Amino acid sequence: MILATARVDDFDRFVETYSTRGSAKREQHGSKGSIVFRDPDESDRVWVIFDWDAAGWQSFTADPDVPAIFQAAGIKGRPEILAPVARFDA
Repeated sequence: MILATARVDDFDRFVETYSTRGSAKREQHGSKGSIVFRDPDESDRVWVIFDWDAAGWQSFTADPDVPAIFQAAGIKGRPEILAPVARFDA
C-alpha cells in the first residue's frame, strides 16, 4: 500500500483523467486499485491510497507518458508519498 497526496487545479478534471488515462497507465505498472479522498480542509488537495508496491510506483513515475497525464489531470507538482511508520493487523 502507498499513501500519496497532491494538489490539483480542479477536482473534477483530476477525477476524469485519473479514472481514464491515469487508470490505464497505473494498471500497466501493476496497480491493483486505489481509493481517492478529497481533503476536507484544503479543496485543492487529494489523498490516494494505492494497492501497489514501491517497485510498481517507481516504474509508473519513471514512465515517460506520466508527466503528460499528471498535467492533463491538473496535478500541481509531483505527488508526495508518505512513509509508513507502523503496520498493525487489527
